[in-house]
Amino acid sequence: MQPRIHLITLGVKDLAKSAVFYEKLFGVTRSPQSQEAVVFLKLNGIALSLFGLDALADDAQVKNDAGTYRGFSLAHNARSEAEVDALFKEALALGASALKTPQKVFWGGYSGYVADPDGNLIEIAYNPFFPFTKEGELDI
Repeated sequence: MQPRIHLITLGVKDLAKSAVFYEKLFGVTRSPQSQEAVVFLKLNGIALSLFGLDALADDAQVKNDAGTYRGFSLAHNARSEAEVDALFKEALALGASALKTPQKVFWGGYSGYVADPDGNLIEIAYNPFFPFTKEGELDI
């Protein structure tokens, strides 16, 4: 077994709106394997899957009691503070809500948080202690 996570699936209220948000935010197009009820976005080294919130709860056989804070966040590590600022502004222009404006943080980096249209947290950060591989993956 290779230790890896292949998909991160977000349950969303409006699949079409969320798909456009993430396509534009990350500059990718949906996979041809996407279907009417699920959208797959191939990112470097992982795929983001978007699924209807109620349908995801049904699939997992759990109650849909998603609140505003779910104890979960996505994170995008940038190569500089300027890149953090640019992506933060782009996320807001695409309909995200600002939660924490980019700022110097206690651990020595620079980060901010937005909420996507469904309230999912996205941290946009620059961590000077996390180098990138030539493929753009974190070398941690």
